[in-house]
Amino acid sequence: MADFASDGQEESRPLHDTQQEKEREREAILDVPVKITAVVGDVKMPVRDLVRLGRGAVVPLNRKLGSSIDIYANDRLIARGEITIIEDDNIAVTMTEIMSSSAST
Repeated sequence: MADFASDGQEESRPLHDTQQEKEREREAILDVPVKITAVVGDVKMPVRDLVRLGRGAVVPLNRKLGSSIDIYANDRLIARGEITIIEDDNIAVTMTEIMSSSAST
């Protein structure tokens, strides 16, 4: 962060004054909500076909049964995984591959 000295010259000082300040800022970031999305597959279709869909329609996706699914954090690919059944017949995702930061850009 820059300050101006009494002579009008810009002075530099560190962004974080103390280790405690760094830790407080880190803790604040950890509470920021992130939207996690698990994508089973997708398909592109013309609007003409979309408006014809009705109850019971089957829409083929671009993935095979048992294929890994893509996991996104705020629309950024972060991992791949498998669908898992947990208690009370709820579904979850087991992460099988974590993307490197360069792969998700």
